[in-house]
Amino acid sequence: MAKEKVILAYSGGLDTSIIIPWLKENYDYEVIAVCGDVGQGKETEGLEEKALKTGASKLYIENLQEEYVTDFIWPTLKAHAVYEGKYLLGTSHARPCIAKRIVEIAKAEGATAICHGCTGKGNDQVRFELTIKALAPEMKIIAPWRIWDIKSREDEIDYAEKRGIPVPVTKDNNYSMDRNIWHLSHEGQDLEDPANEPNLDKILKLGVSPEKAPDVPTYIEIDFEKGIPTKIDGVEYGPVELVKKLNEIGGANGIGIDDIVENRLVGMKSRGVYETPGGTILYAAHKELEYLCLDKQTLHYKQEVANKFAELVYDGLWYTPLREALSAFVDSTQQTVTGKVRLKLYKGNCTPAGTTSPYSLYNEEIATFDADEVYNQKDSEGFINLFGLPLKVRAMMMQKNKEENK
Repeated sequence: MAKEKVILAYSGGLDTSIIIPWLKENYDYEVIAVCGDVGQGKETEGLEEKALKTGASKLYIENLQEEYVTDFIWPTLKAHAVYEGKYLLGTSHARPCIAKRIVEIAKAEGATAICHGCTGKGNDQVRFELTIKALAPEMKIIAPWRIWDIKSREDEIDYAEKRGIPVPVTKDNNYSMDRNIWHLSHEGQDLEDPANEPNLDKILKLGVSPEKAPDVPTYIEIDFEKGIPTKIDGVEYGPVELVKKLNEIGGANGIGIDDIVENRLVGMKSRGVYETPGGTILYAAHKELEYLCLDKQTLHYKQEVANKFAELVYDGLWYTPLREALSAFVDSTQQTVTGKVRLKLYKGNCTPAGTTSPYSLYNEEIATFDADEVYNQKDSEGFINLFGLPLKVRAMMMQKNKEENK
């Protein structure tokens, strides 16, 4: 009789490296590993040999980079969603992308269960499992961190060493990192104390610190069509290539380094350092274009939507009616967000250096401080009288009562 199958979300990192043998030791399952490639880079090299050697029957390495950028990053960028004012959601929107493909493979393989290596303290367990529940409600979920005897990353390293399993960290260099095409996060070790200044020279992998960036600014121009970036300095790029190119440019100029203390979904605060060089550039450029192309009411309401959108993405609620409805609203606002944005990059700073759009709502003839023939300044008197009428009425009432009570 064939064994039941479990699909493991596999990265080859510390957690999932030991989960394959743990599953073999504790469950009578055939283990099939799935690595969703969302831009980890060289981290996918040698994974098949490692997965098979540690007990998996096969490994899928799925290139999800274009789907990730097009279907997850772009909608979040267009919404201009930022979690708690800092976090550009790099891990948050990668998880539903990966989990979606895992569900598809689990169904194709006739698997009974899906296993992940997320800790019981983190957000990713929620993001993976809510996606699974939304797309495959019948699937059993196994989360080793919630049931095994291992209590720390040091315990994991000991477990791996006893079984001869190579892992990409040591007890001295034990940062928890998550990398994809959008960002790289660093957590753990000395970063767990918010009083410690991050040692950027030790941590950074996507670029340099602002102090080590060039002493002359770099200027770039980004083209957008309906809220989606398409060109850098007049050269058209595909979605994946565009993000990679901006990561190179931004990293070289010390752009997109954020030291964040965030409120996790599970109730605790966590501290980490995030590198998002290309994403920081795109968010800055997109904001400038929206300032030019969106009317006041739409822009202000969209800022409220952005906060809710960020919260939904952070909380793992990508596959929900509300997120889809908000995306529909956002898409409608982006119909005129087309144009060119020039930015100045200098030692960690990303500042606007000129924006143009055929849909610009800025009218120089009306806004000018020079003489004009299209705006009658006397009109503002009647506007102010009406706009300030409630204030005037209240002040008159207060004055009347004060006089009567003398």
